[in-house]
Amino acid sequence: MDLEHKFCRFDTEVTVVEGFRIEGYASLFGACDQGGDVVARGAYAASLKRLSAENRAVKMLWQHDPAQPIGIWDEVREDERGLYVKGRLLDTVERGREAAALIEAGAIDGLSIGYRTVRARKNEKGLRVLSELELWEVSLVTFPMLPSARVASKGEDPSDPSWRELAQVLEDARRNLAGV
Repeated sequence: MDLEHKFCRFDTEVTVVEGFRIEGYASLFGACDQGGDVVARGAYAASLKRLSAENRAVKMLWQHDPAQPIGIWDEVREDERGLYVKGRLLDTVERGREAAALIEAGAIDGLSIGYRTVRARKNEKGLRVLSELELWEVSLVTFPMLPSARVASKGEDPSDPSWRELAQVLEDARRNLAGV
């Protein structure tokens, strides 16, 4: 099976501390994305357990590029809400410094997971329910799959409809460029 990517948002609770520490949700359980996928509670459990047993870590990448690691996820875990991540951008890596600046400016506001589907099924609404995933990486990305969800910079209100409209315009442009 091929590696898949699933985009999510940072969420309003994501914080950037001291310019280089970030935390938030990379995936939310039960939320349908634009691709018609829903991640089920517990989908990451086996993968996280296996990674821990093998003393391996989920990678932090820039835009899913394996040649551009930009930091370290110090904590990756499931809770009742979704896949929580907490880590630090590396200030000794040029792209890490750039990512921190872009996040603080509000230019980058998405998280995306890179994974392989182990088990999935279609539900009665025709949505693909992902019940077991092999998690490989969590990336910082420009265009999250949930365009209305983003990180707010100081003074911005993420619930303001103009931001949702702008996010939708950008997502539509991205899809047009990609030929989707």
